[in-house]
Amino acid sequence: MTKVFIDGSAGTTGLRIRERLAARVDLTLISLPEELRKDTAARREAINAADIVFLCLPDTAAIEAVGLVENSHTAVIDTSTAHRTAESWTYGFAELGLREQIATSRRIANPGCHASGFLALVAPLVKAGILARDAALTCFSLTGYSGGGKKMIAEYESEARDALLGAPRQYGLSQSHKHLPEMVKLTGLTTAPVFCPIVGDFYSGMEVTVPLFAKDIKGTVEDIKNIYRAVYNTPVVHFEETADEGGFLSAGKLSLRDDMEISVAGNAERILLTARYDNLGKGASGAAIQNMNILLGTEETVGLSIGGRA
Repeated sequence: MTKVFIDGSAGTTGLRIRERLAARVDLTLISLPEELRKDTAARREAINAADIVFLCLPDTAAIEAVGLVENSHTAVIDTSTAHRTAESWTYGFAELGLREQIATSRRIANPGCHASGFLALVAPLVKAGILARDAALTCFSLTGYSGGGKKMIAEYESEARDALLGAPRQYGLSQSHKHLPEMVKLTGLTTAPVFCPIVGDFYSGMEVTVPLFAKDIKGTVEDIKNIYRAVYNTPVVHFEETADEGGFLSAGKLSLRDDMEISVAGNAERILLTARYDNLGKGASGAAIQNMNILLGTEETVGLSIGGRA
């Protein structure tokens, strides 16, 4: 039976992964008592006893944890930012044509939540030549507050919270958000997009939109739709012909789910490309479980909530 260890299981992503794995009968979960959770020797032993290790740690701690691996069989799925652009790591977004690499990799970097939507929308269009590699793009992304971790969750759910939390708040104002390097590398773009992440007063859900002028693409709106139809026809990532709710697009539509919905709106002059998913699902723990399933040769959706189905 496959042995799994979660290093950093007390964080938001780690807790969600643990909850999902608890129902699996094909896995054995290695656990450390609370007093040894940060003990290096105990963690080293657990890491090397496991077949698969999930790292749910800050970047520096994740790098240190990888250094504790002393064998060639332990596979690591890192949910931090630390290894997403590292040459020796496989980027864990199967739908970008990386499924076979994930299946044979011992080092997998789980994608960033915002980055997942941007990559899903842009990478296939760059590959097809619809978007030039030197395209200057803009991206705005709405996310639930759970993406900020335990501290932000506590702030939003406090009875004495700041009144400003009741309205959406834009951040990443310096245009140096930590997801930008992977957004550039995995799309093949030569210029980082103007990126506008926004956190709202809702627990989970994500809506990433990339607006385009028709004059800036090599093709038509229908060409874009045809590419998405061909690339995204799986239960996990799917293209929706009509995705809006009466002229609105809610960032919470896929909350608590692990799939991603791709859609195209706009008109002949101005186009809106949108990806909707859960920041803790396909944007974090759901993607990590999917990557583990690929590694194990198990059906990808085992243990995932797809279309409301667990």
